[in-house]
Amino acid sequence: MSGHSKWSTIKRKKGAEDAKRAKIFTRLGRDIMVAARDGGRDESANPKLKLAIAKARAANMPKDNIERAIKKGTGEIEGGEVLEILYEGYGPEGVAYIVEILTDNKNRALAEVKHAFSKHEGRLATNGAVLWQFDQKGYIRIKGDCDFDELFMEAADAGADDVVEEDGLVTVYTPRDDFAAVEQALSQAGYEFDDAELRWFPQNEMDISKRKALQNLRLMEQLEESDDVQTVASNLSITDEVLTAYET
Repeated sequence: MSGHSKWSTIKRKKGAEDAKRAKIFTRLGRDIMVAARDGGRDESANPKLKLAIAKARAANMPKDNIERAIKKGTGEIEGGEVLEILYEGYGPEGVAYIVEILTDNKNRALAEVKHAFSKHEGRLATNGAVLWQFDQKGYIRIKGDCDFDELFMEAADAGADDVVEEDGLVTVYTPRDDFAAVEQALSQAGYEFDDAELRWFPQNEMDISKRKALQNLRLMEQLEESDDVQTVASNLSITDEVLTAYET
């Protein structure tokens, strides 16, 4: 399993705890706003919005909050101005980072990201400094049991690169430009998503000492605690030894 997949596993385990925090509604609301802004309010024609609403409901976000976020995204009411920003940086031992931001306050977001890097012996980098070390791909994790062969054919016909089983779940990987088409095809075929988004994957992973690897994991965790941070990607190789040490 790659380091990226291991970090995804960690985040899923933390998800139940995160959902208890009231501030998670802020992040969920922004996801809904952007989905509605980009694809309209019709869930049947907008898989991104359908998934965002499903996540909000799973976190017990009030119905009125969901509807208000949709209206902000579609422009029916004011308050839907959200900035999408991408920061690049280096962690301990030169581990490369991409941090995707969704915020209504650029100064606050930048301050929190800078603080996280500084606290853990890292630093922000100039635009393009680390981006070349990553590829952006579509990532769709299927919810519930499904016929693997049938799903594979459906995804491949729509343009997917690969379909694999990870941690008991089936995940579909797509080229960046085919992500929307694959997402739409699978949604129309009746598959429900546990997650669906564009993600950054490192071309190569870095092997570093256990101590420095743990320091990088703590940096990732602090970055993701920010309401403004949507995703964090790195080229850190996470070994089983490091994963065990981090979780204990």
